[in-house]
Amino acid sequence: MEKKTNNTLIITTILCLLPIILAIVLYDKLPAQVAIHFNSAGAPDNYLPKAIAVFGLPIGLAVINLYSHFRLNNDPKVENTSFALKQIGYWAVPLGSLIIMPITLFIAIGAEIPITIIVTAVVGLIIVACGNYLPKCKRNYTIGIKLPWTLDSQDNWNKTHRFAGFVWVALGIAFIANAFFQSTYVLIGIIVLLVALPPIYSYITYKNQLSANK
Repeated sequence: MEKKTNNTLIITTILCLLPIILAIVLYDKLPAQVAIHFNSAGAPDNYLPKAIAVFGLPIGLAVINLYSHFRLNNDPKVENTSFALKQIGYWAVPLGSLIIMPITLFIAIGAEIPITIIVTAVVGLIIVACGNYLPKCKRNYTIGIKLPWTLDSQDNWNKTHRFAGFVWVALGIAFIANAFFQSTYVLIGIIVLLVALPPIYSYITYKNQLSANK
């Protein structure tokens, strides 16, 4: 098991760094400043010097990948972590690097790619995938909705994650749909609901349980 985990760490780290090869091939064609962020209309609004963008970003993602693996593999309740959610945690950063970095480089040399649509749709798919597996996630300290009352109560944890799974799948689909409309207000609303609804539901459940035990 440990060997398999180490192999996954090596492979995912290599995948994070793989876009550097493409960057080297395209390096002479890239502008001095490379766009690394785009607004809701797909227009670039933040730049980095070419060397930092093409080498620094993949290295930064590789570091984030290492940290993700460290957290996932050193949870005291690692045996409770959902296998599917753990795999998403392992592979989300390297796949993001393989998708986003090449798109960023091609846009920098003049290719017309709807990066905002692609990124929003990919994020929506990840939200749907996570929502699908949240109800199967057992109590742990790394993955899931970690609140004082969910960590303290198995019943609260289970109810919160069933509710959160439904919310994340529904809002993930809305997130994907919004990729084609690019409404900033809808996007903000979805994010607020994703973050706020599960903790609110969990707290209400906690208070109801306290009342029932009195």
